[in-house]
Amino acid sequence: MQTRYRGIAATIMAAVLWSTAGLFIKLLPQDAFTILFYRSTYAMLLFGLLFRKQVLQFNRQMWINTLFYTLLLLTFVVATKLTTAANAIFLQYTGTAYILLLEPVLFKTPLNRINLWTTVFCFLGMGLFFFGDLNWTGGLGIGLAALSGLLLAAFFLGQRVNPPQYHVAAIFWGNIWVMLIGLPFFLQSAPATLPQHGMLAFLGIMQLGMGYVLFTYGLQRITALEASLLAMLEPILNPVWVLIGHGERPSNLAIIGGFLIVAALIVRLILLDRQKRRKRSDQLLIT
Repeated sequence: MQTRYRGIAATIMAAVLWSTAGLFIKLLPQDAFTILFYRSTYAMLLFGLLFRKQVLQFNRQMWINTLFYTLLLLTFVVATKLTTAANAIFLQYTGTAYILLLEPVLFKTPLNRINLWTTVFCFLGMGLFFFGDLNWTGGLGIGLAALSGLLLAAFFLGQRVNPPQYHVAAIFWGNIWVMLIGLPFFLQSAPATLPQHGMLAFLGIMQLGMGYVLFTYGLQRITALEASLLAMLEPILNPVWVLIGHGERPSNLAIIGGFLIVAALIVRLILLDRQKRRKRSDQLLIT
């Protein structure tokens, strides 16, 4: 039981760390690509230190996943700069809807009714974001945020088909690629102040790096359902921190859209868990 509580605590801490991305990206005056350079440099150093052997595990799929991860980081941070943090994080979470649609095609699994309705509500929620931010900059940010959701799905599906020993390497090398892409912007930017370095280091080491480490630790000690539900704290807390620390409030349509997406994902997890329990009890009655 104590092991389970440690897993729950670690997963909550991971979700809280992940949720801070929007606030720090908004507070930092640097452009998105300079932030990406610093963040991925710090994250790369942490992963290299903690996973020295795993980061040198290569295969073809690992490099494909590295590309997905690189583009995922780029689109999310740029989107957060261009539109509200709430828009960026909620739209990224529509990645689950793409996974539910693509899994039956890629892995020959049935598309059940629960997953189908979850996908419908996620895309309905997504549509509301496009009505709420119609200027060019905001529209581009929303488009990139929606793309980050698709890339998140591609990355997770790519990791699923690849053996676990290659998973960390994709993240490590993805951060190196992001660092190289951000390097020209870093070289042209003004030097970061000490407080800014603190925020940038936090984004790389704690938000991106330790968030992954803690979630992996928690996932080994609690069920996938519990981990998934606790991880939903990220899209809920992200706009809250930005509202408190930066004064940015999402539009009413974005709030409704975000609620639809998060509610659909949470209800899906609960219904699937009930479905599994019902099947187990039916099997026990048969035997």
